[in-house]
Amino acid sequence: MRIVLDTNVLIAGLLSATGPPGWIVEAVLEGTLELAFDGAIRQEYEEVMLRPEFRLARTLVDDVLSAFDQFGLMVTAAPPWPIALPDRDDEPFLAVAWASESILVTGNLRHFPASARGAVVVLSPREFVDRLKSTPPRPASPK
Repeated sequence: MRIVLDTNVLIAGLLSATGPPGWIVEAVLEGTLELAFDGAIRQEYEEVMLRPEFRLARTLVDDVLSAFDQFGLMVTAAPPWPIALPDRDDEPFLAVAWASESILVTGNLRHFPASARGAVVVLSPREFVDRLKSTPPRPASPK
């Protein structure tokens, strides 16, 4: 399953391995979930992870970004999001989710009003984990 991860969920998951954000980040790093992002989102990830208040080691930040670069889906041509959001910096997350047919997982649902989401599914970390738990596994494809 492919997701776009809002930066707040990434940080929460890196700071605490327990709870839905921690599980989601672990699943992305293990390759169970595929992360979609673009250059603006990747840059935001790096800038926020390096903020002194989070005290994340540079080696951890580099390892996380390296895993994203190696195993994630880099979206290079997501169109600008046509509907203004409360915070314009959030628009790339919706645009990439739409372009990559991903679910957007965010801890700030109010930043993504239902009227501005279009066809993008936007879920909280808890809603996303609950949905995953209720979805039966797909059978393996025949070879």
